[in-house]
Amino acid sequence: MNHQYAVAVHILSLLDSQPASSSEELAGSVGVHPVVIRTVTGLLRRAGLLETRRGVPGARLARPPRDITLLDVYRAVNAPEQMLKHHPRPNIACPVGANIQAVLDVTSRRAQDALEAELAAHTLEGVLGDLQTRIEQMPSPA
Repeated sequence: MNHQYAVAVHILSLLDSQPASSSEELAGSVGVHPVVIRTVTGLLRRAGLLETRRGVPGARLARPPRDITLLDVYRAVNAPEQMLKHHPRPNIACPVGANIQAVLDVTSRRAQDALEAELAAHTLEGVLGDLQTRIEQMPSPA
């Protein structure tokens, strides 16, 4: 999986707590180039998770955090249909090569289903709660 999923969750978490006036401000927190922010926010907007207005800086959540699952985010950033990739060119003249992908596909599908079920069970609201807990536990700056 590419880093866009983590970037997307980071962006959504920021936008819940503070309106961002530019992709540069978001990029400062996320630690990526503003072009990456614009790419990911575009994906989130197309997925119906963010609202933006052309020519107006900033974005906001399109739904309450409790209504955005981590699976929504995963799918929004064009996550692969299968995390585990296929064997590129097995030798089909070999009995193992001719059958390995069919055998691996069963396990791969189960793993993908488990990943998606876990992501569907968690919302942005839960992420925000976990973030708040960790922030509150941070030592005070001296």
